[in-house]
Amino acid sequence: MSEYKSDLLRLLDERGHLHQVTDAGALDALAAKQVVTGYVGFDPTAPSLHVGNLASIMLLRRLQQAGHRPIVIMGGGTAKIGDPSGKTDVRKMLTEQSLAANIASIHDTFARILRFDDSETGALLINNDDWLAKLDYVPFLREVGPHFTVNRMLTFDSVKLRLDREQPLTFIEFNYMILQAYDFVVLAREHDCQLQLGGSDQWGNIVNGIELARRMDGRELYGVTAPLITTADGAKMGKTADGAVWLNEAQLPAYDFWQYWRNADDRDVGRFLRLFTDLPLDEIARLEALDGAEINQAKIVLANEVTAMVRGKEAAKSADATAAQTFAGGGAGEDLPSQAVGADGMRIGALLTALGFTASNGEAKRKIAEGAVRLDGVAVADPGLLVEVSGGAEIKLSLGKKKHAIITR
Repeated sequence: MSEYKSDLLRLLDERGHLHQVTDAGALDALAAKQVVTGYVGFDPTAPSLHVGNLASIMLLRRLQQAGHRPIVIMGGGTAKIGDPSGKTDVRKMLTEQSLAANIASIHDTFARILRFDDSETGALLINNDDWLAKLDYVPFLREVGPHFTVNRMLTFDSVKLRLDREQPLTFIEFNYMILQAYDFVVLAREHDCQLQLGGSDQWGNIVNGIELARRMDGRELYGVTAPLITTADGAKMGKTADGAVWLNEAQLPAYDFWQYWRNADDRDVGRFLRLFTDLPLDEIARLEALDGAEINQAKIVLANEVTAMVRGKEAAKSADATAAQTFAGGGAGEDLPSQAVGADGMRIGALLTALGFTASNGEAKRKIAEGAVRLDGVAVADPGLLVEVSGGAEIKLSLGKKKHAIITR
């Protein structure tokens, strides 16, 4: 049993979200007696966040579930610079228009996962460009600069790793940690925000903000980090051979998102259910104890729960039904991707590549030679096969066990 008194730290601990806490005793006492406002920052460098960001988003969901107030910080200001953490090269500069469009696109994801209203615990979404863009350079240096030493900044992993590898670290990126620390100061002043949460790679940045607030305003702030989430085989969460697993529908269809969770490693199911769903812990214990083929039922529950939270209940229901038709009934569910071949048909290699199942016709030929390609369950042997569809008929194209599509005329 957890020794924490507050619902917040107890919930984070029980669900596997806790890695480091700056002053666990003081934060625990504070969260037990009053509403705590906490934030997580996200840089809007793409139109969608991905599964790798979901662990940090869940920190905000848990914060709200425990009776506290979450703030989503969209790094419209810091994204103009780029976080050097975990990066090996200089980040591409984004335009104001691109950043604004990305923030608008990302907002929909948070609207599903968090509750935004005018209550004491209603979530806020704020763009740090609101204050960073207004800073005057010399006054900012005079106010904040004295509290940072280059000696210490050079010891942070985000800087040290780049320098050790003799990879470029621009002056603009070097400033990132100062601006992120200043975010915490501004949020503390304007929203009485006392807590910053994030992934374990953000520990140095979080501590920076806590120290800066103490030196500038004499405020006591706190930090919590979650463990780095990797899959059982050691891979980074949210990365697949086909690329990132995006949270937005426009970047990744709901069926493919559902399949990502359905295909989780047996060893990850219990941990993922605790981290990424709201299922009771006793139900999770029952599901992760399932053996053999029965563990697939737990994976379906995982896929349905996460998809319902991120994409909506209808998307989860539709993806589940499509999977049942495709795998159990031998049919073709309506959520599967489709490709029209026209009256003249399309060669099988071009078809596989057009669907994104293979990167090139050469790869398509190799997959055919391996016997991995099937049309309506029949293996394709001819790499030059012309696929034709008559009238309103449909053909199911499969590559391996996990990739399926509907071919129409």
